[in-house]
Formats: sequence, structure tokens, C-alpha cells
Amino acid sequence: MKKDIGRNSLQNKDDKNEKLPSDLTEGRKLPLAASTEEKRYEELNFVDTEKPVWNYSLLDADDIRNFQQGSHYSIYKKMGSHSIEVLGKWGMYFCVWAPNATAVSVIGHFNEWSPGLHPLTPRWDKSGIWEGFIPGFGLGEAYKYHITGFEGRETQKGDPLAHFWEKRPHTASITWDLYYEWQDQNWMQNRHRHNSLDAPWSVYEVHLASWQRPVPGDEESYNSYDQLAERLVPYVKKMGFTHVEFMPVMEHPFDGSWGYQCTGFFAPTSRFGDPQGLMRLIDAFHLAGIGVLLDWVPSHFPYDAHGLYMFDGTHTYEYADMRKGFHPDWNSYIFNYKRGEVKSFLISSARFWFDVFHIDGIRVDAVSSMLKLNYSREEGEWEPNEFGGNGNLEAIAFIKDLNETIFRDFPDVQTIAEEATDWPGVSRPTWKDGLGFGMKWMMGWMHDTLDYFKLDPLARQHHQNKFSFSMMYYYDENFMLPLSHDEVVHGKSPMIYKMPGDEWQKFANLRLMYTYMWTHPGAKLLFMGDEFAQTSEWNYKTELDWGLLQFDCHRLMQDCIRQLNALLQNEPALHINQFNEYGFEWVDLDHQAESVIVYKRKAKKPGDDLLIILNMTPVIRHNWQIRLSGGKAYTQEVFNSDAKEYWGSGNIFNPDIRCELIEKEDETYLLTVNLPPLGGLILK
Repeated sequence: MKKDIGRNSLQNKDDKNEKLPSDLTEGRKLPLAASTEEKRYEELNFVDTEKPVWNYSLLDADDIRNFQQGSHYSIYKKMGSHSIEVLGKWGMYFCVWAPNATAVSVIGHFNEWSPGLHPLTPRWDKSGIWEGFIPGFGLGEAYKYHITGFEGRETQKGDPLAHFWEKRPHTASITWDLYYEWQDQNWMQNRHRHNSLDAPWSVYEVHLASWQRPVPGDEESYNSYDQLAERLVPYVKKMGFTHVEFMPVMEHPFDGSWGYQCTGFFAPTSRFGDPQGLMRLIDAFHLAGIGVLLDWVPSHFPYDAHGLYMFDGTHTYEYADMRKGFHPDWNSYIFNYKRGEVKSFLISSARFWFDVFHIDGIRVDAVSSMLKLNYSREEGEWEPNEFGGNGNLEAIAFIKDLNETIFRDFPDVQTIAEEATDWPGVSRPTWKDGLGFGMKWMMGWMHDTLDYFKLDPLARQHHQNKFSFSMMYYYDENFMLPLSHDEVVHGKSPMIYKMPGDEWQKFANLRLMYTYMWTHPGAKLLFMGDEFAQTSEWNYKTELDWGLLQFDCHRLMQDCIRQLNALLQNEPALHINQFNEYGFEWVDLDHQAESVIVYKRKAKKPGDDLLIILNMTPVIRHNWQIRLSGGKAYTQEVFNSDAKEYWGSGNIFNPDIRCELIEKEDETYLLTVNLPPLGGLILK
């Protein structure tokens, strides 16, 4: 008996002998879980209903043991759905963990979503894993698991390890093959140079849906991954950013979550195309010499019926105790980091994106909420750990294991923590009792910097400590300076309107703040739209205000960022020692009344050092004198944020800088320079 494959099948349901489309078969390799030989898929376009499910397993005893112990870091190669050949027949192997289920079956269009027709078999080892092989099951087919769970509860769940999902509002998983012929071999062989801690890091944070839309104003209009490769890649290249960071591209049901409420931890969202589309986009960035970071969210997940919540009728993936298992801030559920299978699931998810999609780093969201049992909870709403403290010991162990695994298997990438507390050693090695991240977002710098620049310039003299405080604790971690999406939403105003003064002063202040950011030690991250001074808060439903670029003030702000990025890459002093005490030196903090601040950025070669002078008021200062020790004369102005090419006044510049040796014995120079209003200078 033949049944139609259904509307999501890539096979022809009317012709029994029709093969899969050539672009899905010619020269393709088998999935990661199967043989590495190159073969064509057989002429199967129907499900064999005489033997609907065969007993078959890709798992061995080591897989089960490691999965249960939380040390199986590539379960995507064995669990989920995989197209394989068994006893001469092609079909689909299904494998899902549902430890409290009493029955599991595969449902879809192919069997008219009828439970029980294609049941999976529980393994004999009581691992809670259900599996089976359905001959004739093709690629591109929508499916779910029908689970009869605790107390007879019946649910229809997507596959937690699916690599492709239907586009919302549909919620089924789709069988898929991840074969792709990468073109980025040169990048992969040399990316250690781009991703090391002494490399320039200038990250452009992007929400793929709202960067640009084919139909502006239509929130259902999306550029495909291939269209983004055509448009976004050259833009990021032109702007001089070294890396791009995608806000979560893992599958998620609700656009308003911005991707942070994830249901598909092993699947890129289908909003922009299929998984190979994302591979082509990442490939294009690598061919352009740009690294790719992904936001990754192991801290919580939503309660959508097709997702992980109450997966088999019980709290399978989340803590059962809602003092640990429910997140009050996001109305979502928290992973049970104590459970070995959950730990294997999460670390495999992170590893999957490095292994299969060639990414260069993950930014781990909401780390603070994972570390602290009392995060966003009042007294009585949380329970201390076994030692009486507020640390989630299981989450801490998970994070350390995560970072050790990633850096062991992919030593030329980075993991970056969004962590907003004073938790010690976030970016220190685990063998030094740190959490093992490569970098940490410097949230304190972000808050202090924005607070300082929001001030009336004449009041800044009373708040210089807020400006300089970051260097008091800078060397505690490897910091990334973030001006992220969170700072331009929910009534916080866009960057340009955080700045005081009239229109000219707002733009001058913003250029000055960016000059400070790019010359402060540490990696940089800037959210899309900030580079041209977007005048509205970010709205995920629309696109950036690209029309602003018709105005000089916005277009030339873009040029200012481009030049700062060029300096970051071309001047070793701005990156080579960015995470150690040799790269920075205060020169003058003694002129609080005038709000003039001077510091050095230092390279390995003295001749490459830079001098940064920031005039934080709209007062022009002619013949400003600075005493410099160290036997170096700074005579070249390499950047002036007040230049006309950035929409500055252009009236105050330094074609000839006087730098006189005044104390030969101490090698002390006296530098005389003109300071533009609300301007930053970089001298060499």
C-alpha cells in the first residue's frame, strides 16, 4: 500500500519512480550519522507500510553511557533523524530521548498524522531512548513525535535534534541532510590569526530579519540567506568590521523574542531558507575575511507545546523545582544542568555550530542568570546550594565543561559571556578556577560610558571618575566593549539621542564616544544602525532607517566608523596588547576642570605607540600642552573626530605638532597641540 509523502516532501508523490531533485542528490554525501561514501539516494518515494518501522540503532554502549553521564558532545551524529541505508533500503532513522514515555511514534503527512502507525521502540537498556528505522522515508518530510507520557498525557513534539523546521506558525520538524561543499579552507586554516586575543576585534551585531527587508515595513518580508550574502557581506566588509555577530538564528516560534526563546537548538531558522543557505552565508563572510559569531542561549527555553517543555509529560529538560526551573524575567524554563542527558544535549548543540557550520565563536546569553540561584528572585523564592551559597553548582560545572570542550576541539575560536555581575574569573582558564570563557562583555564600561556621555559637557568635570573607573578593573577579565541591541530598545533611545546638545553637538559627542570606545583596550561590538546614527529605536518588525544616509551627518558618521575600524586593524597599538597591562597608560587625568583626558595605547614596538587626547567639552583649546615621558615624540595626527570628512567643523587640526625635548636626562617631551571642541585626536 502506498501513501502520499505530503506537501513538504521533496519527492514526487505521483510518480513512484521519480528520483529526488538532482540538486539534492548529485554528488552529495550521506549525513554525519551514516557512511562517508558519496552515493545517490535510492528511488524511494513512499513509506513501506508492510514493515512500517524496523528495529535499528546507530547507538552503541559508549554512546549511551556518555549521553547519560553528560559527556557525549556530538549526539547530533547519532540522535534525531538521519537518512541511511539498512538492508539495501533507504529510509529514515529516528532517535529521541523521552525517558518517561510509555509510547512514541512518528507522525506526519505521510501517515496523515495518525499516532501509533509508525511506533518507535524503547531501548532495552532503560536509557529512555526510543528509536527505529522507517524504510522509504525521504528528505524534506514534515514530522513530529507523538508521545504518550506520564499519567497518559499525550503531546506532539518537534524533534529536539532536528536540523530544519517548518516556518512558523507551523511547528513540525523536517527531515534534512546537512551536506555542503565548503569553500572557506583558507579561512579555516588561518583563522587563528583573526580570532586570537591579540587580533583586532570589531564586531557588527546584526538581527538578520530587520537589517534590511525586501519590502520595507512588511514584517513578513525576509531576505534569504543568499540575499544576505549578496548585501550584508559586502557592507560589513566595506565598513571594516572584523567579525559579525548574528542575534540568535536558531529556530524560534516568536519573532518578538528576537530569537532568544529557542526551540530548535540544532537548526537555523527557516525564515531565511534552508540550513545550506546559512552555510553559504557563513562561507561568504569567510571568503571576505570576516569571522562569524552566533548568539547561543543555553539559559532558558519557551513553553511552546511543540518544544522542550514537559517533553514526555514530565520535567524532562527543565528543573522540576520551579525555584530553579522557571525564569521570572522571561516567562520561560531553565535547563536542568544536573541531568547528564541535558548537559550532553546543550554542549552538543554548541559544538554542532562549530563543527557543521564553521562558526568562529558563540556569545553565550544571560550567563548571570545561569550562575546565580537567586537571580531575579526575592528572599524565599530560591533555595541555597548544598554549601549555603547562591551559586548554581551544576550550571557552573556545565559552563566549565562547555568551554573546555569547545577550546579543546576548536582551539582557534572564541566563547564570549554576556555576564553582568562581579563573578570572578569568567574569562580565566578553568585550571585557574575560572569559567573558561575567552572573553566577557564589559557591561560596567557600557553603563558608565553612556552615563558619562549623557551628561551636559560642562558637568563632566565632576564625573571624571565614572569615565576612568573602567581601567581600575579592566585587567580582571578579557573584556569586549558592547554597545548592543539592548541599549537602543524599550525607551532607552537611539545612540544619537542619548547625546546632549544641539544637532551638531549630538553628532560631535557621538563621534567622540566612538573614538574613546575604539581606543579603549578590549574588543568592540556595535549594534547595526549605530554606525550611521540611526534616529529611531530598533524595531524588529521593520528595517534600519537606510534613508538617513542621504544626509551628510549620517553618511559621514558611517565614514568615521569605517576609519576607526581601519585604524584598529592597521595600528598594532590598538589591538596587540589589548588584554594585558602593557597596552595602556594614563598620561593626564589632572585637568578635570577642562575635561581633557590623555592616555597612550602601546604596541610591542615603541614607534607604533599612539597618543589619544579627548576634549570632552565644546571649548576649543589652542596650544594645549602635555608632558610626555618615555622618550617618544608624537608629531603626526592620524585621526581627528572633528574633521570635515566626518561632519565635524574641520577648523581645528594639527598639520605641524610641536614636541620638544625639555628634560634630556629623563627623556621628557612637551607636546603642544590644538584641541577641537568635543573632539578626539589620535597622534603617532
